[in-house]
Amino acid sequence: MKNDIPQFSQKVQEELDYYVYCLVDPRDKKVFYVGKGIGNRVFAHANDALEAEDLATDKLDKIREIIKAGYTVRHYIIRHKLTEEDAFTVESVLIDFLTYKDFNNDSLLTNIVAGHHQWDEGIKTVNEIKQLYDCEPLKLQPGHKLLMVNLNRTYHQKTENGMRVRPDLYEVTRKSWKINKTRADEIDYLLGVYRGVVRCVVKPTTKWIATREDAKRYYIEGITDDKVGNALYLNKDTKAYPFGSGSAIRYVEE
Repeated sequence: MKNDIPQFSQKVQEELDYYVYCLVDPRDKKVFYVGKGIGNRVFAHANDALEAEDLATDKLDKIREIIKAGYTVRHYIIRHKLTEEDAFTVESVLIDFLTYKDFNNDSLLTNIVAGHHQWDEGIKTVNEIKQLYDCEPLKLQPGHKLLMVNLNRTYHQKTENGMRVRPDLYEVTRKSWKINKTRADEIDYLLGVYRGVVRCVVKPTTKWIATREDAKRYYIEGITDDKVGNALYLNKDTKAYPFGSGSAIRYVEE
């Protein structure tokens, strides 16, 4: 394919400074990618789609699909003359807004990663804000056995219908962990912990099952709407029960 993607002149690049941009599918006028950059960064994705045909990503495949259909990707500069940090912030806000399932299910993005500081500072209900900054400490209910799993590294976006969307907290909490199966099979609740706060409570409905990919890792089936478990442990501060150095799991019991 011939590369006829436009470019900014040197003067335009200098005037823009850092900016935030989006790519739009002209067929349905929906945003499918949000990014930040400087210079001609906004055009780099279309160039990559044309020149690196052996490179496959959701974003590049989307661009190729548009071009193959006889259309041209639309490029928009949303904000410019920004500092690099401000560009991070604006990009994050847009990604968060366009992927927030409570009020936006149309413009699903092909961005691979979440926005900058999306979890801590992104969109939240007022109750979530209260829970984030005024968490009650986790208190173990007598007789309960808990397994906490650290989501700090495993919380990432997934692909759904070719688009990157917010992950399901249940899915990232319930799998795939290196556990002591005998001990883990006895737990009352599995807690997904991110940045020291319980974000997901799973009441197991099965024993732990070895994954096909790695027999040393296990997953579990369960429910997240258990009223007792959520009332006791959801959005609770886990500082009293820290994970060990480098550890992704922690058992909590009497």
